[in-house]
Amino acid sequence: MSQFDYDLFVIGAGSGGVRAARTAAATGARVAVAEDRYLGGTCVNVGCVPKKLYSYAAHYHDAFEESAGFGWSLAEAPRFDWATLRDNKITEIKRLNGIYGRLLEGAGVRLINGRAKVLDAHRVEVAGEVLSAEKILVATGGWPWVPDFPGKEHVLDSNRVFDLERFPQRFLVLGGGYIAVEFASIFNGLGSDTHLVYRGELFLRGFDNEVREFTRDEMAKKGVSLHFETNIERIDKEGEVLKVMLTSGEVLEVDAVLAATGRKPNLAGLGLDALGVELNEDGTLRVNERFETSVPSVLALGDIIGGPELTPVALAEAMQMVQAHFGDGSPKPLDYDKIATAVFCHPNIGTVGLSEEAARERCGAIRVYRTDFRPMKHTLSGSEERCLMKLIVDDQSDVVVGAHMVGEEAGEVIQGIAIAVRAGLTKADFDATVGIHPTGAEEFVTLRSISRRYPQ
Repeated sequence: MSQFDYDLFVIGAGSGGVRAARTAAATGARVAVAEDRYLGGTCVNVGCVPKKLYSYAAHYHDAFEESAGFGWSLAEAPRFDWATLRDNKITEIKRLNGIYGRLLEGAGVRLINGRAKVLDAHRVEVAGEVLSAEKILVATGGWPWVPDFPGKEHVLDSNRVFDLERFPQRFLVLGGGYIAVEFASIFNGLGSDTHLVYRGELFLRGFDNEVREFTRDEMAKKGVSLHFETNIERIDKEGEVLKVMLTSGEVLEVDAVLAATGRKPNLAGLGLDALGVELNEDGTLRVNERFETSVPSVLALGDIIGGPELTPVALAEAMQMVQAHFGDGSPKPLDYDKIATAVFCHPNIGTVGLSEEAARERCGAIRVYRTDFRPMKHTLSGSEERCLMKLIVDDQSDVVVGAHMVGEEAGEVIQGIAIAVRAGLTKADFDATVGIHPTGAEEFVTLRSISRRYPQ
């Protein structure tokens, strides 16, 4: 018999933690999970799932307007009810919470409600119990971070924005990452007079520059007011109105401010500092290829280890971790360069592989194929929205090293393209593929003219 109560004790029942617990239990390991907030973690409760539901809701605004060109007329002007969306979202999240609980129960994993604290390399304390485990996995994800400025107490973070009591007719988003551009698009689509404030010259740092510029222009066309190279100096509350003073000197009066300024590892109170677990410079946990921290029996994965903060990445890392510690011990390393992602701004962004800028550094000589066009749908809808598609090709090998799209359902399209990029297919393979007509996606296999080369 093992000297420990459990083979694996997981702290955090988010996407990575639940996948690790279930997969480890399937190997015969004795597993327990501690969660102090909600099952499913950020993604299910205050991230991907509710965000996508709200994005769907916001798209109806365009759909109602566009339908006229196809012969539809509405008996009365569409009216949006925030409470209906919010409360239906709450019902759906509760349903998903229940599913996660049943998944753990069905796998034979013990679920403990409470914030666990690591006492030493093999013991944790939670809900009044001290339990031992051969391995402890920390999968607590991130927590919203809000910068310090006068009036910061008046701002919302991304955990709270989903459940506002009243819908804000005037809305301001501070930030320039995924969450910022997504919520600016969502509230604009739902009917708010929306502003996005970002200290940099252009949002979505790290994405392909052409994608960033194209998205900026499309969001502006849809009515989002973009304020770059400025920041919030202070916020004063006068009655129900928030007066936001920007470093540019401009003053904006709004009903709500969302600080979408990043997330930091949710490590407070876990006891890892006392244990001497080493951190990276950005405050994330330092791990090796087996997801072991500087204390080998304490493991970590997901948002807290400094990689891409994406749910599918946490899921993949969980599978890798289980394979390393409860399987044959030799999982194939993840290829972080070819992880596809989507940004659910309006229009959507989908991307996989290298940006043009990264490909220039990595590959040297590249060819770029790109097109932007007004989708067939909008020849009748009257919308001026355009779509961008782009392939980056290593000139020497002809391998497609990056694919990017800005347009309707970009995430759905790029998921399929990601398989080709992951497999290392060449531009000749793309050219030999017969397209599906008429679709926008066929453009990825009909791009023939080189838009530019590097070096020129």
